[in-house]
Amino acid sequence: MMNVISARAHGILDYGTVAGFSLIPTIFKLAGTPAYLCYALAVIHLLMTILTRFPSGVVPVIPVAVHKTVEAVVGPVLVLSPWILGFSAEKIARNVFISAGVLIFAVWLLSEYHIERRLAAQE
Repeated sequence: MMNVISARAHGILDYGTVAGFSLIPTIFKLAGTPAYLCYALAVIHLLMTILTRFPSGVVPVIPVAVHKTVEAVVGPVLVLSPWILGFSAEKIARNVFISAGVLIFAVWLLSEYHIERRLAAQE
């Protein structure tokens, strides 16, 4: 795996993801389940980012390994969510969630998740 996204950059991308999920319903005029899912994902992603032991974490209590695992699962689940949650006929919503899932999975693939070992070595 190529680790081209540093832990610091990953944190910045995480906060950008929160902003993105918060704005997607307005930008793409989503309603109902897709909109509620975006808002829920924004809150959950914000909490995960604030609580993860990354440089961008505010109250770093969640191990990076947990954050990494959540992202590894969330990416593919977002791609499948239009069919799982029954909004696959809504073309814009479907494409937004497929794109978000692919992006989250790509960030997962490209991120450097060994920050905890590096931080422990510096102590």
